[in-house]
Amino acid sequence: MAFISTFVISMLFSQLVFVCHCNPTCKLEYPIGEIPVYKEDRYYVHFAQNLEFLEAEFFLWSSYGYGLDVMQPWLTKGGPPPIGAQKANLDPFTLNIIKEFGNEEIGHLRAIDSVMGSITRPLLNLTSENFEQIFDEAFGYKLEPPFDPYRDSLHYMLSSYIIPYIGMNGYVGMNPILKGYASKRSQLVAGLLGTEGQQDAIIRMYLYERANEVVYPYGYTVADFTSRISNLRNQLGMCGIKDEGIIVPCELGAENRTETNVISANYYSLAYSRTPPQILRIVYTTGDEHIPGGFYPNGANGKIARDFLRKI
Repeated sequence: MAFISTFVISMLFSQLVFVCHCNPTCKLEYPIGEIPVYKEDRYYVHFAQNLEFLEAEFFLWSSYGYGLDVMQPWLTKGGPPPIGAQKANLDPFTLNIIKEFGNEEIGHLRAIDSVMGSITRPLLNLTSENFEQIFDEAFGYKLEPPFDPYRDSLHYMLSSYIIPYIGMNGYVGMNPILKGYASKRSQLVAGLLGTEGQQDAIIRMYLYERANEVVYPYGYTVADFTSRISNLRNQLGMCGIKDEGIIVPCELGAENRTETNVISANYYSLAYSRTPPQILRIVYTTGDEHIPGGFYPNGANGKIARDFLRKI
């Protein structure tokens, strides 16, 4: 009888699953006669794909000790492997977070490829020296010893603070520009934005829990580090405050009532947006969308990024 009961329950469950999959009320509906993807949509999403490649390689290498060339080589489209990427010295808790992030980025690249096609992976500079230069510029002098993103979990998460937030800014700025329903629908840009925002929130919460911890051996707190990086990105982006550390003056906090700033947001507590030129100025670390450097020594790929390089 127990076997029969189990069998009946399993059959009922399978029928329920079948009904759920076939239920027309569960299907997404799109406008009749509308174009799913415009040519211009591809340009913007391909621009964002440069940042997805950066995140994927940084997270995968740091957690697994290898990247897309081992995990999903077809996604690189023959682009060069990153420079200087290595496995980070992460504790088990942080390691699991970064492994998840890395695999999520693989999913993002697959999603973009399935809807928009893909650009070639650009050359990425993930050397310790590149991060060292960014932190030196953020503090206005050369840190001693040089900042090493791969040294330990805290150093790594401070380095991670630099990256996903910029991708989120880009998706926020891009979304109202897109025309095609397949470009905007939850499975692509809205979905990518959602995940990027969650990754950034996890990094910020991780650092907020350690806000008053002094980062050895520099004598500055975690909160100081986030403020310095955010100020640098605002300076390089050149378009006012679109970036905030995890502790802010009350006038920048939510409804001007908080100094805690786990979520970086504007006067209306809406996510900040950035345009492609602003993003390039930051990730190139040159303050100029026409001059490559930083994470992209040869420049980013795709029509939007390459057009800026041609205007030098």
